[in-house]
Amino acid sequence: VQLQASGGGLVQPGGSLRLSCAASGFTLDYYGIGWFRQAPGKEREGVGCISAGDDSTYYTDSVKGRFTTSRDSAAQTVYLQMNSLKPEDTAVYYCNLLMRGTDYWGQGTLVTVSS
Repeated sequence: VQLQASGGGLVQPGGSLRLSCAASGFTLDYYGIGWFRQAPGKEREGVGCISAGDDSTYYTDSVKGRFTTSRDSAAQTVYLQMNSLKPEDTAVYYCNLLMRGTDYWGQGTLVTVSS
């Protein structure tokens, strides 16, 4: 089981980025995927998630209306579209899978929002 996050970078406030989480070693359709982030000096926090089956989504209040997560089953990839980015969104972003009681994490991708 592997998750590989990518797509981070430097973006100006108000800009957009799309993160990808490529999954391998399991069938992505059968599992929910979560997105987390960790800013410098802060604890890791949940950002959002997409559930298995009906692909329902959930977002933490600070990103609602700006971030959207989606699934491409054929590509075995989950995306996090981030719009209207703010400096406080600066963090390392991770995707996460909980399978049979074990947490799997992607390696993280750095998002820096700065002018």
